[in-house]
Amino acid sequence: MPSPHRTILRAAVPLFGTMSAGIVAQLVGTSLLGHQATAQLAAFTLAGAVLNPVTAAVAGGLRGAAPFVAVHRDRPAEAVGVLKDARWLALGLGAAGAGVMLAVPSIARAGGAPDEAVAELGRLPLLLALHVLLYAAGSGANGVLVALGRSRLVLWSGLAGTGTQVALSLALVPRMGVQGVGVALLGSTAVAVAVSNGVLSRLTGSSPWPGRPRARLIVRMARVGVPMSATLVIKFTVMGGVAYTAARTGVQGAAAHAILIALDGFLGLAAFAAAQAATPEIARAASPRDARRVSGAAVTIAAAGVLVGGLVLLLPGGAVLGAFTPDAAVLGLAGGLVPLLLAFSLVGNCGIVVAYGLVGLRRSTWQLASAGTGYGLLALTMTQATEAGGLAGLWTAMVASAVLIGAMQVAGFVRYSARQSSP
Repeated sequence: MPSPHRTILRAAVPLFGTMSAGIVAQLVGTSLLGHQATAQLAAFTLAGAVLNPVTAAVAGGLRGAAPFVAVHRDRPAEAVGVLKDARWLALGLGAAGAGVMLAVPSIARAGGAPDEAVAELGRLPLLLALHVLLYAAGSGANGVLVALGRSRLVLWSGLAGTGTQVALSLALVPRMGVQGVGVALLGSTAVAVAVSNGVLSRLTGSSPWPGRPRARLIVRMARVGVPMSATLVIKFTVMGGVAYTAARTGVQGAAAHAILIALDGFLGLAAFAAAQAATPEIARAASPRDARRVSGAAVTIAAAGVLVGGLVLLLPGGAVLGAFTPDAAVLGLAGGLVPLLLAFSLVGNCGIVVAYGLVGLRRSTWQLASAGTGYGLLALTMTQATEAGGLAGLWTAMVASAVLIGAMQVAGFVRYSARQSSP
């Protein structure tokens, strides 16, 4: 087997570039809102707390197709056929998710969010519901390109979508506030979906849009994709609850938490790129040793990415945090939690890589059990931790949850990779 580090890096670098551009676009929107009004940043955090589990459920349905696509690297037309069936599953999840997005104001009020933040939501829930439907109908093409060994082509849709989002954010957020962020995200999704599907269609010579569903294959993919969707829903639902718990400390606490979560996305870029690159390689691994070598290489790359990103946060002496908001209270809260952010990001993102390895082994049910245990305990303790230690207590509970989940996922990967054989 070739060097797993080289194999993963070759596929992960274009993905890293694409996701870096996407994170930059998100940070631009967050920064613009933070400088405009703290209440608007808090409102965006509340909507994002619901959007994350919804889009994660759709993404899980699509990513569950990765091991099925991976074995068709030499037969691109069959790989596209798998994507078509996966999109039927994603569309069902997306329709349900769009309904949830429309209920964001009610969810926010029930969660005890500040009235001034809820009042700023406006039409943002509708815009995000449309985004979810479009994402469900058209995403997944980039995953097929990665599985076919053409990850460089992913850059086209990533850069096009990011450019659209940044341009629309700069033009609309100063005038429309949080509504402008919603328009920018919807426009970005439309452009990215159009470009990625166009690239895949030209490469394979066949249309990637859903055709007549093949029930048997959809059920097989659902056995992998639905547990992964459930895992992500649990994760982001609990993390949404964490955001609401942070919001109950006040508008400044909600804004500080939003900044830290945005930075965690930045720190996890290498991990997500390595995880997506490793999944098809693990699915094609011919032996337990090969599967573990690929996973170990991906974990190493993920850890290096978090540590390098951590240096960027620590060295400038607070300059990165200052780019998000001029509010001294928010900066003080966020700055004091950077060490906990780094611990959470290191453990959590390495665990994400192992979790994607379980998907490559078609064992996402273990991933679901790990997430249910770790995030369940976080849900039970987050309120008490916040009451006892404020935001620091909340982030300490998040670190403990990440450690437990990661340990369970490693145990599961070791167990199931022992059964890996040539696909």
